[in-house]
Amino acid sequence: MIRMTYILLALLFALVSLRGEVLANSDTTDLWPRLAQGGVAVLIRHALAPGFSDPPTFKLGDCSTQRNLSDTGRRQARQIGAMFRQRGVTIGNVYTSQWCRCRDTAELLELGPVTPLPLLNSFFETREREQEQTEALARFLKTTPISHVIVLVTHQVNISALTGVYPASGEAVVVEAETSNALRVLGPLSFSLK
Repeated sequence: MIRMTYILLALLFALVSLRGEVLANSDTTDLWPRLAQGGVAVLIRHALAPGFSDPPTFKLGDCSTQRNLSDTGRRQARQIGAMFRQRGVTIGNVYTSQWCRCRDTAELLELGPVTPLPLLNSFFETREREQEQTEALARFLKTTPISHVIVLVTHQVNISALTGVYPASGEAVVVEAETSNALRVLGPLSFSLK
């Protein structure tokens, strides 16, 4: 039974990765002018951290027990930050999951001070938290005044639960609050990383 669960999780991961590849090839250049206007949130999936899930010895405050960014992932994070700066996007705040791969991505973006936000933490291993945590993230985005762009570095499961989009590592989804009751998904944002 446990072996079958791992096989099913591996298949799900493969499908999610495949979906992410489709998004990576989408034309999203029209979102950059929208970002320049401000008033939106960019949910970024952490950069490349090879592997699947976290080891059984995972501890939130100990990066040595977690999946971490590879050299490619660190390079991706720097490239993403450079793209925001090159396009003159004004960043209001940068928030991150407390997982090391997210925190490191957020810091390597070099877009401003990074604030840990626990509601961005992964619920991959604790699916019973998905609905409550997703609703809390939606409330945060709907009630936080956004004059510029806010960046939130998080995990695929969090982004997918909120938006229905499955981003690959280092991809993003742009959202805006239409009213106090609704979020609008503007679309995926690919950075054409190498």
